[in-house]
Amino acid sequence: MSARHADALAHLIYGISESGGFIQLTGEVGTGKTTLIRSLLEQLPAKAEIALILNPQLSTKEFLQAICEELRVPAPHEDSVKARIDALNAHLLKVHADGRRVVLIVDEAQTLSPELLEQVRLLTNLETAKQKLLQIILIGQPELRELLDRPEMRQLAQRVTGRYHLEPLTKQDTVAYVHHRMQVAGAQSDVFKSAAIRQLYRSSRGIPRLINVVADRALLAAYTQDSHSVDGGLVKRAAREVYGGPRRASWWRWADRRIL
Repeated sequence: MSARHADALAHLIYGISESGGFIQLTGEVGTGKTTLIRSLLEQLPAKAEIALILNPQLSTKEFLQAICEELRVPAPHEDSVKARIDALNAHLLKVHADGRRVVLIVDEAQTLSPELLEQVRLLTNLETAKQKLLQIILIGQPELRELLDRPEMRQLAQRVTGRYHLEPLTKQDTVAYVHHRMQVAGAQSDVFKSAAIRQLYRSSRGIPRLINVVADRALLAAYTQDSHSVDGGLVKRAAREVYGGPRRASWWRWADRRIL
């Protein structure tokens, strides 16, 4: 975990422990938001109940149903939005009385419709005289920040108690990340040369998902050449394969035949 990821994780854990309302986590595609949430789930205290919504493109009723199912709230006899909110509120009060917390995590939150965002805001009205009953974490791409900056979203934006934007890795982070991944894989020496990591950083712009894909292709290229190391040229060619640039060699097709 890079220093930026560790900082973001600390923000999330503190927000869950100390505040109510909303926490907003944004980042470009592939910067490690989902991985960060997995780390968060592993470190949450046992007293926390989690409702994780991965696909929020739902109707209001479906959204509330998904939350209730995640929290194992029995389905109400009446199939209506109000009945589901009442059932959820009763569950939150019971959990609060037991000294526990409930956390709702919504991934891909930039795709939430205005109607659903309003429903999410209304969920924060579920509270006692001293404390919010539901902690909500909204995770999304940078468009989420733009969405919450709209004038019509000001009521929701005012309830955001913590904001964190996950930046791509720095050059130094990229070096440490590649070395760590190779050590975990069992490498006994520096397979990626300094020039290769510099090229890898330029090609990926520090985005971990792209680092993984380009580095994997570069390793395969080295394998096809019976090389025990990866240089900058191999990374550059691998990046052209990943990004769809023109091919200047047939090593990829040769590798397919060799693997088969």
